[in-house]
Amino acid sequence: QVQLVESGGGLVQPGQSLRLSCAASGFTFSSRAMSWYRQAPGKERELVATIGSDGIYIKYYIDAVKGRFTISRDNAKNTVYLQMNSLKPEDTAVYYCTKRVGGSYLHPVDYWGQGTQVTVSS
Repeated sequence: QVQLVESGGGLVQPGQSLRLSCAASGFTFSSRAMSWYRQAPGKERELVATIGSDGIYIKYYIDAVKGRFTISRDNAKNTVYLQMNSLKPEDTAVYYCTKRVGGSYLHPVDYWGQGTQVTVSS
């Protein structure tokens, strides 16, 4: 069955970096677009970034993370990453890896990982 297992979250100080990983299994990873979402305490879940199946199409949906976050994927390792630099307290959230039903950002999400907590605090 489909599994999405996130790792790499933790507690960091403002300005530091984290790299989230999402190990995928149970489907043809190289033909699916992948996205990262986040949900901060008391706020709605928001879409952070999407990467197409070929790794060429990339979109960031939150202006505040543009230039600081980088989504990437390694189809040989069935893994998608979210590199987060210059972290701010407002980046504190649970981050979720998601799979889309096709290779494009236009396809809906059909599976979610369990989430990994990112806390940015001094």
